[in-house]
Amino acid sequence: MIETTRTEALFDAFTTLADTLVAGYDVLELLQSLVEYCHDLLDVDSAGILLANPDGDLEVVASTSEANALVEIMQLDADAGPCLESFRARAVVSVPDIGVDSERWPDFTSTARTRGIHSVYAIPLRLRRSTIGTLDLMRNERGEIDPFDVRAAQALADVATIGILQERTIRDASTIRDQLQQALSTRIIIEQATGVVAETEKLSMDEAFACIRGHARARQTPLSMVARQLVSGEIRL
Repeated sequence: MIETTRTEALFDAFTTLADTLVAGYDVLELLQSLVEYCHDLLDVDSAGILLANPDGDLEVVASTSEANALVEIMQLDADAGPCLESFRARAVVSVPDIGVDSERWPDFTSTARTRGIHSVYAIPLRLRRSTIGTLDLMRNERGEIDPFDVRAAQALADVATIGILQERTIRDASTIRDQLQQALSTRIIIEQATGVVAETEKLSMDEAFACIRGHARARQTPLSMVARQLVSGEIRL
């Protein structure tokens, strides 16, 4: 992508994310848009988000590929990996070559390699003293991410974090918990819908999700609503 065009696309991404921050916005839709912008506009092969549930435990809520989601789930199961470290330390964790840290996170390194992932960049979703999750950027090549892309990813993550922890919800902690729990619950419905489409249409999970996402966008319908309709059998793609 030509740099000027990419910069314009990033401006559009920020504008679109900002436009979603209205009363009653869908947290999951916001986070899925975030990872898709990172995948499309930055020098990464996949992106995902781990979000803390009301008990403070991380869960996968958005990703751009099945490989990314599996690597994140593995980290949760092993309770170790760069993404969890980023969340706990409330700091960026850069791993240009996962092989160098193979002894530090053996399970993570093994799973990532089998999925073709060789470098990771984890960014905490934080605002002041609140940390709600991490944005995880993964690459199939070894090496540092371009500094411009790092700044862009951090800025996109900040917008999403502010969206979730904006003033109207900060005043009411129960509202924040409800929003986050709703996002986690909705993700389960989307995974079920993806499985339904993958099975009925004989597609991979990534292809099935792309079909669902495309259907929702074409009809300007929330992703979560389309997923529920697919699971209930109200619609078929």
